[in-house]
Amino acid sequence: MASIFFTGFPGFLGSELLPRVLSRSATDVAVCVVQSKFMPLARERAAAIVTARPALAARIRLVEGDITRPMLGLAEAVGDVREIYHLAAVYDLSVKRDVGLRVNLEGTRNVLAFAAAQPHLGRLHYVSTCYVSGRHPGVFTENDLDKSQIFNNYYEETKYLAEVEVQKAMKGGLPATIYRPAVVVGDSTTGATQKFDGPYFVIQWILRQPRIAFLPVVGRPSQYRFNVVPCDFVIDAIDYLSSRPESAGKVYQLADPDPMAIDELLDAIAAATRHTILRVPLTRGIAKAALDYVPGVYRLMRIPSAAVDYFVHPTQYDTTNATRDLAGSGIAAPRFRDYLPRLVDFVRAHPEIGSAAMV
Repeated sequence: MASIFFTGFPGFLGSELLPRVLSRSATDVAVCVVQSKFMPLARERAAAIVTARPALAARIRLVEGDITRPMLGLAEAVGDVREIYHLAAVYDLSVKRDVGLRVNLEGTRNVLAFAAAQPHLGRLHYVSTCYVSGRHPGVFTENDLDKSQIFNNYYEETKYLAEVEVQKAMKGGLPATIYRPAVVVGDSTTGATQKFDGPYFVIQWILRQPRIAFLPVVGRPSQYRFNVVPCDFVIDAIDYLSSRPESAGKVYQLADPDPMAIDELLDAIAAATRHTILRVPLTRGIAKAALDYVPGVYRLMRIPSAAVDYFVHPTQYDTTNATRDLAGSGIAAPRFRDYLPRLVDFVRAHPEIGSAAMV
């Protein structure tokens, strides 16, 4: 029986993508490699999928393993693997380098070795990030990778190194497709998300203040742009593109082709939160140093210094491949200001949600 192999389940992307992929066939089985500590959550999410889609009963198989171990530490056979969705990674801007190297780089190398051992593999689908660009000044295309860029953090660096390995394997004959999302936020219709990070740090800081709120603003907010997309767009796009034969061998930047300037972003947040935002100009260095070293500043604002870099990010993302191959599908990145109020409503309603990554 053919199997579709997933890493990254029960993470949000894997939990949403798995039932869609399975629905393409009446017989394929999804095999999900899961760390032992996440197995209870994986069972819970698999059960929820089956409850919502009874036709998928007995077609989701959870196996214990770990992508950081050779051949993923699998203790049992996984069947005739035809497709692999490699979604697992540490999605954390503040990740330590050794952790990023172990999970993002070594984990991907292990998945590539596992893929090479599958005799009937049709495709590896790998989720990278737009921010393999690092701080490349100007336009970064879907054909770009090594531009001698400087990285903002170890998350970017280790995801870049991992994509280097994937592209090397592709040049060696591995059938694969790479997806690079921009900053991902909650669902554009419901606002739902499993994690508050990125622009959520600013939204939460504004909501904790009176109607007139202050916000340190770095650089030139009219010059820099912030590229953000909702998770449903990313899921819809990967679902659609991964089913198309013409997507093989391509890289897709799943980004907003016309992102908002920081000034526009802050105006939109002010409107959605019903606050007046007083902007306090600072340099990037002073803002990051204050958050890292001035006692009480981070505890007050709860904005990690790593997030500051993305408000003076010098890179624009070309989406030629994604725009062309999604044409006619009805799938396109919506405007951030149009769904931002739903994100804010979800933040207000769910103070229990944190920003920690699954590691």
